[in-house]
Amino acid sequence: MAGFDLFTLREVFADQGVMICFNGPFSHSVIEELGIAVRKYLESAEAPTSRIADVFAVFIEQAQNLKNYTGRDSIAAGEPSQHRNGTLVIAREGEHYVVSSGNMVRREDVEEVIGKLNALVGLDKPALKAAYKERLRGSGAQGRGAGLGFIDMARRAAEPLRFSVRELPGDAVFFSISAVV
Repeated sequence: MAGFDLFTLREVFADQGVMICFNGPFSHSVIEELGIAVRKYLESAEAPTSRIADVFAVFIEQAQNLKNYTGRDSIAAGEPSQHRNGTLVIAREGEHYVVSSGNMVRREDVEEVIGKLNALVGLDKPALKAAYKERLRGSGAQGRGAGLGFIDMARRAAEPLRFSVRELPGDAVFFSISAVV
């Protein structure tokens, strides 16, 4: 840790409006504790109740995705420990909050994720609502409930979901997603 500069990191967070940042393995207890902190921070900032609910719901969805996918055998087996970690950030951007997360994903799995997200980007609120109801009813090849998280995040977001893939050597890529709420 000889070269680590916590003050510089603090300044970067302040410049980018970062309220909360967690990097590491996600568990139920980590999600619960971060959730309490998120809710308290938003309440102290006197955010509208509906905004608090939307930010919290997007936070929970992204945190659950990190918990479910960073520990999977498909990425964790034989990979360095940092591959089993996820990163989640909540920041303030003007009048909005941005909830972002990122984690390592198997290169072969990322195409499916990108396809799901690209299908949502061009949809307006009524179309997203219809897609949500259709998925909830279980129509489609994936079955009931599968894929609801991305749709729910898109419905709560003020802008289309932002996502990217950073190419890395080997079998994994770094996938990140952001929702502006």
